[in-house]
Amino acid sequence: MKIAGFTFIRNAITYDYPIAEAIRSILPICDKVFVAVGNSQDDTRALVESIDPKKVILLDTVWDDSMREGGKVLALETDKVFQSIPKEYDWCFYIQGDEIFHEEGKEVLREKMAEYLNRSDVDGLLLLFRHFYGSYDYLGANTRWYRKEIRLVKNNKDIYSYKDAQGFRKKGNKKLRVAEVPVYVHHYGWVKEPVSMQKKKQDFNKLYHNDDWIEKNIAPADSFDYSEIDALLPFKGTHPLVMQSRIEQKNWKFTRDPSQNKMAWKHRAKLWVEKWTGYRPGEYKNYIWVK
Repeated sequence: MKIAGFTFIRNAITYDYPIAEAIRSILPICDKVFVAVGNSQDDTRALVESIDPKKVILLDTVWDDSMREGGKVLALETDKVFQSIPKEYDWCFYIQGDEIFHEEGKEVLREKMAEYLNRSDVDGLLLLFRHFYGSYDYLGANTRWYRKEIRLVKNNKDIYSYKDAQGFRKKGNKKLRVAEVPVYVHHYGWVKEPVSMQKKKQDFNKLYHNDDWIEKNIAPADSFDYSEIDALLPFKGTHPLVMQSRIEQKNWKFTRDPSQNKMAWKHRAKLWVEKWTGYRPGEYKNYIWVK
């Protein structure tokens, strides 16, 4: 069983993406990791190239910035690197530039990849997510944060990245049939130094909207205001080992009283149902779950 990792990145240093940690988190599982490095205005390429020259394969790409509606360019970059993976690989492990796979799930994930490798009714594997906000000590508690997503797919070139690269579908706009694996990916996209976070927010919206929309909806600011979040929970678990150095170097403070819950009642009701049944009403599912 051969496993390829894949991801895409652009201007990682400018926007403080933990891309090196993301790649290192899946390296122990993968035989190779393929990285589409977009045309950057910083030293992102050199950073990626320095991670592990023997296992990390670079694919130089140019982003089509005209494909901004709905973040389509993110899916296009994902497809470029996925299509470049040779057919000798069985599984393809997708990780985004602000996601880190937790090593505590490594053995379970390997077992499940072996178990489902020859199951023709399984296209991919669904992993669980923790979404951090403001600092490494708090998790987003609102039901808008997705609980799980497809992050492993079989090396079937009929599979493609869907919408803004959150998940996948296959030829004919069919949802992938997936099995769930109880291992975690940590999403740190909302944990950045406030100035970097503000810059990312302003520029990231350019991947989704035109300049007029941005001017009307994104107020200019020097730093991001983390206090506007509606509900958070304290995180009591462990972070992936590859993140320890970055966490120790954190140079801003963010604290939150979890009792300050401004969550809308519809989200409270959904969480109540989830607590007692395990089912979250209205949850977005871009996949078909199989046993």
